[in-house]
Amino acid sequence: FSIETIVEKMCHAPAQIYGICDRGYVREGYKADLVLVSHGDRWEVNSEIILSKCGWSPLEGNSFRWKVERTFANGHLIYSDGQVDDTYRGEELRFDYKDK
Repeated sequence: FSIETIVEKMCHAPAQIYGICDRGYVREGYKADLVLVSHGDRWEVNSEIILSKCGWSPLEGNSFRWKVERTFANGHLIYSDGQVDDTYRGEELRFDYKDK
């Protein structure tokens, strides 16, 4: 898949299908929910790097060349350099059902 197709299917389409307001696109006035990834050396998901509250991942033992570098929610940097800023909480989604 091309990057453009991935963005269409994972960002634009869900926002359109579910009528999610101000999401799914990088546009003025929209909420900036972004994940920046980089391609590089192969790395493996293991228990030492898992940052989720549950402490496990179904991806443990798998290796990848793509890696999340930074994550933004509503324009706020919430993940960078292996650290999570847990002082910020996301915003409730709004839905526009008038076209449904």
